Amino acid sequence: MQNLIRFIAGIVAPMQRQFINFVRIAICIVMVWIGGLKVCQYEADGIAHFVSNNPFLSFLYKKGPNLVQNEKGEMVKEYTLYKNPEGKMVQKNIDWHKENGTYTASYIIGAMIVTIGLLTVAGIWAPTLGMAGGLLTFGMSIVTLSFLIFTPETWVPNLGGDLPTPSHGFPYLSAAGRLVIKDIIMMAGGLVAAAECASRILARR
Repeated sequence: MQNLIRFIAGIVAPMQRQFINFVRIAICIVMVWIGGLKVCQYEADGIAHFVSNNPFLSFLYKKGPNLVQNEKGEMVKEYTLYKNPEGKMVQKNIDWHKENGTYTASYIIGAMIVTIGLLTVAGIWAPTLGMAGGLLTFGMSIVTLSFLIFTPETWVPNLGGDLPTPSHGFPYLSAAGRLVIKDIIMMAGGLVAAAECASRILARR
């Protein structure tokens, strides 16, 4: 068994640089794909709850996290009244998002995400660009992980029912929360990629 472990280690160890490049490529694929989708109506609508509630991003919306009264007389965040389910087009909701600046904000966010992805993968050939991309990936991940603090939709809500619902709130991540928590992997990957580029920069001086 020990010989097998050493044999596998002998294969894996020399591949460290290639594996770090794979991290860069993986980050770029995710960033460019997700960032590129930000030009689509459904994706722009889908991030409204994240942007509206986040102190780092809410300035991009004209209405921000406004509270309004719903049909039941309850005070709710305004964006919750204009959610478009994925794959469904509701004109009044789209009109509200246009007025809110939802789509313009999504284009800006998407362009930033794509740029970070391209900078990160550029680290394969250009360590200065790659270090910038890795550090920006880390910084972007801080913002996205902050959604867990500021976005109510990242936790399972207590909607009541016939039986008690103990599994709500922390630590019960909703579908949105499970999506966000994965960015901790992006955070770590960005730092690994940035550190490797930094080592190459220092080695050539």
